[in-house]
Amino acid sequence: MQGDSGARRQREALSIRRSPRARAKLDSAANGGGHAETQPARARKARTVPRWPQPVSVHSLVFKMPAPDANAVPSPLSPPAGRPAVVLLSGGLDSTTVLAVAIRDGYTPHAMTFRYGQRHAVEIDAARRVAAAYGVAKHVVVDIDLRQWGGSALTSDVDVPKDRDVDSASNEIPVTYVPARNTIFLSFALAWAEVLGATSIFVGVNALDYSGYPDCRPEYIEAFARMANLATRAGVEGSQQLTIHAPLQHLSKAQIVALGHSLKVDYSITTSCYDPSADGTSCGRCDACQLRLRGFAENGLKDRIAYK
Repeated sequence: MQGDSGARRQREALSIRRSPRARAKLDSAANGGGHAETQPARARKARTVPRWPQPVSVHSLVFKMPAPDANAVPSPLSPPAGRPAVVLLSGGLDSTTVLAVAIRDGYTPHAMTFRYGQRHAVEIDAARRVAAAYGVAKHVVVDIDLRQWGGSALTSDVDVPKDRDVDSASNEIPVTYVPARNTIFLSFALAWAEVLGATSIFVGVNALDYSGYPDCRPEYIEAFARMANLATRAGVEGSQQLTIHAPLQHLSKAQIVALGHSLKVDYSITTSCYDPSADGTSCGRCDACQLRLRGFAENGLKDRIAYK
């Protein structure tokens, strides 16, 4: 019996040494009842630790944009690349100088010309020559018929004044004034600027040699700019703050010619006459011709367009 019990105890001890669970219990008892990890348990836990990716600098990432959809319809208010501006281009001396200024200042010009029933429609051909010479982004000729109500020597059968003293101070507005013309033109330019996403409109108005036109005055341009930013969706939403550039506003005709000369403007492709002949020859006697000729003379330059 004693021998049998001794043998049994030896077998139990051997079983304990072989059993991991039994060894764990022994270890726990030896450590004061704490939970000791067995080697296989530690190995299993090590295998379950997640392996996080190494940090990557955003500068090393390459983002691939999807190819453009050829059938997608662009937003009508999406601005083109560059710095677009609308330039009112009549084909005359002032507006051509303004176009050169806009290009000098880094704008991409979109030229707008009006066929409004004016007797001096040769200026439309001049505007096309100027637009082509400067390679504008786009040139549009807008058709509106202001002859329907007339009110001006330029849009009716009223004679254009000749040989007036353009130096005499007078509060009288001449008959060559076209009612609300600049308001109409700027309104069209405003609409196109909103579509282009442009924040600039260039116009060649002049407050010195302006023949007394009320819509060439600085206070008029300032008032229109305030109105423009109240009158469009882009202005109300705050995505567009329009500026009307009138870089010639406080310059004499001589100063305008000097500015254009410094910008290498080719004035031979322009026209200014209110009453030209059918072939485009300038009369040399209307207010516009007199002011133009004087501007060249005061610079010691020859005006290379044809005069009667």
